[in-house]
Amino acid sequence: MSFILFLVIKMTTNKDFDHDLVTEEYYAKEMLYQTEIDAETNTNNLSEKIISKKTEEGWFLVFPKELDPSKIKGNVFLYRPSNQKLDFSIPLNHTSSSILIPKNKMLEGRWNITIDWTYEDTPYLYKEQISY
Repeated sequence: MSFILFLVIKMTTNKDFDHDLVTEEYYAKEMLYQTEIDAETNTNNLSEKIISKKTEEGWFLVFPKELDPSKIKGNVFLYRPSNQKLDFSIPLNHTSSSILIPKNKMLEGRWNITIDWTYEDTPYLYKEQISY
C-alpha cells in the first residue's frame, strides 16, 4: 500500500510526468489540419487517382491525365520513420505527368510519401505509406 501511495505522489508532483493533451496554439494547428483535409478531399475528387508503384528504376508516381503537368507546382516529400537522415524532398516543376524517385535514394523498408501541390491555385495533398 505504501508503494502505491509513493508512486501516486511521485507521478503527480514530478514535472517529468506532466503531459498535456492539448498542444500550444491549438486553434492555428486545427486550421492547418482543416487545410490538409480540404486538400486531400480535392485529391480524392479527381477523376483519376495518382498511380504509385515500385519499378526496377525506383518508385514511380503518375499524376492524373486531366492535370496539365506544366501547371503542377509543389513537392514530393519522402519520410523514413526509422531514420530522419534519409528524409528528402523533390520539387514538382516538370513538364511530364510522372516523376521517378531513383532507387539509389531509397533503401528497402517503410516510407511515407507526401505530395503537396497546387494546380490552378487549388491545393492538393496525397499521402501514402509504402514498403520499398
